[in-house]
Amino acid sequence: MLLDARNLRCPMPLLKLKQALHRLSPGEPLTVLTTDAGSLRDFEAYLRQAGHDLLAVEQGEREFRFEIRKKGGDAPA
Repeated sequence: MLLDARNLRCPMPLLKLKQALHRLSPGEPLTVLTTDAGSLRDFEAYLRQAGHDLLAVEQGEREFRFEIRKKGGDAPA
């Protein structure tokens, strides 16, 4: 699933992330695009606290790309 949260300001990217994760099944991947620099700190803290996996973060010139896996389910071998 792809969540495009670009051009949204804090706290909207985090709220959209939470909503998207709620709709996913355990173990499903989620890609999130944001332009809000605060998303890096907010997403890392939330995902750690909630137990979801932050698989990768890429920082481009104007945006961030987060690769996330919802907690639960088995990780791919």
